[in-house]
Amino acid sequence: MQNTDEKEMPASPATPEPAENSSPTVFHHEVRAWTRDLLLAIGLALAVVVYLYQPVKVEGTSMAPLLSDQERIFINKFVYRFEPIERGDVVVFWYPLDRSKSFIKRVIALPGESVEIRDGRLSVNGVEMREPYVPPQYADLSDYGPVRVPARNYFVMGDHRISSNDSRMFGSVPSEFIYGRAAFAYWPFDHFGTLSKTNAQDK
Repeated sequence: MQNTDEKEMPASPATPEPAENSSPTVFHHEVRAWTRDLLLAIGLALAVVVYLYQPVKVEGTSMAPLLSDQERIFINKFVYRFEPIERGDVVVFWYPLDRSKSFIKRVIALPGESVEIRDGRLSVNGVEMREPYVPPQYADLSDYGPVRVPARNYFVMGDHRISSNDSRMFGSVPSEFIYGRAAFAYWPFDHFGTLSKTNAQDK
């Protein structure tokens, strides 16, 4: 039987391994991670804006002094999927006489309620209401109504009563026409802030 002796082969010189934590590699890794996180944040912000909030530009003075002409605000487009429309909400809706246009007004009366104005004083269901959002110089002292708001409709008015085209002219607004609630203002910067709801209250 033939035996084969194993011969020890000379070892090859070791190949130096690259440094694991070299500065350029770490820097590039951090840049990629930072870029990824930034793009993710931008994507999430765009998703929020597209699906929850929408920027709009106010045109006209019908909601002064709360909102001024050319002011930029965000509206919440999703809120009325979970919450009812309430008195005092500042809403954006398609103009009932021309759905290519959008208006922004305040909800004054709810479905089924009766609205009447005498000498500029608003009454809902026969109860006179206090409206702190209407400055005296913006009040309209004319009479209106009484009218009853139809089911699934809302009576809306501008805070600047003497220069507002609202439900006194075009009637109540169907609920399906209302597509957002004013959330906060972002331009001009001195108006930056939340647009909180102010209800009309019993006197």
